[in-house]
Amino acid sequence: MEPIGGYFSLELPKHEEYHKNAIRLNTGRNCLEYILRCRKYSKVYIPYYTCDVVLEPFQKLDITYEFYHINIHLEISQGIRLNKGEALLYTNYYGLKQRYVEHLAEQYGQQLIVDNTQAFYDKPINGIDTFYTCRKFFGVPDGAYLYTDQLLDDEFEQDESYERMTFLLKRIDLGAEAGYADFREQSHLLVGQSIKRMSKLTERLMQSIDYQWVAKRRRENFELLHQSLEGSNKYHVHLPSEAVPMIYPYLTERKNLREYLIKNRIYVARYWPNVLEWTTKDDIEYMLALHTQYLPVDQRYEVEDMKRILEVINE
Repeated sequence: MEPIGGYFSLELPKHEEYHKNAIRLNTGRNCLEYILRCRKYSKVYIPYYTCDVVLEPFQKLDITYEFYHINIHLEISQGIRLNKGEALLYTNYYGLKQRYVEHLAEQYGQQLIVDNTQAFYDKPINGIDTFYTCRKFFGVPDGAYLYTDQLLDDEFEQDESYERMTFLLKRIDLGAEAGYADFREQSHLLVGQSIKRMSKLTERLMQSIDYQWVAKRRRENFELLHQSLEGSNKYHVHLPSEAVPMIYPYLTERKNLREYLIKNRIYVARYWPNVLEWTTKDDIEYMLALHTQYLPVDQRYEVEDMKRILEVINE
């Protein structure tokens, strides 16, 4: 029985979770581990252009993997023929590649694994193993969603997230810079975590989000940046009618732009420095990792914020 009375907890609105029918786990990489344990693949093809944490479950389970290249359109640039017991992992980059995901699903069927960690709003395709993460889109400490029709019999303990909340609280109370060290530290704590069920705290936070409003704000911010940057963006960006973007990918060879943005307190992520070690200067992935600026378009920001980004870029 829940207690009645006593001190108050956080006052959070309660909405329906966007991925209400998914399996709730603690991290995206553990969703991938869950899939690998279920399917017992002998080998998986993975993109060079991805975060190095994706290797964690493969190394843990001692499963063979092979890298593949993509082209400037973020689509597979080589023919990959899967044998029995093999799979292909594809990343739905920036939340912009759902139509290509659907094409791959027709080609590879259940041997496709979709990494939707950058595409929170794209619905899973029936019968295709698909996973999502919460932290790339929302202010939560952890959490992930998994869709699969192959279930493990294991009983997983429930995660606890309250000790990973300091960077979120500090950002409100003290500012973004004050919480950054905590963010780095608490991100590092997710490395090597065993598969757990999503914490009650993260689940409750995910229930407090107005998902339609977030989607509308992200699309509006993306389009505002695109109207001004389309002519100078070497990546031909297209926002599909149903897509909700993670960021605006601005591909430019302008030197020191990232450093200049950060100097002006516009903090752009780097996806992913490990790619520079995995590839050579002749590879598309190397160029993308080195020259793409991932401009924020998320729900925290309004028209004036997008104008400020554009002013700094155009100075």
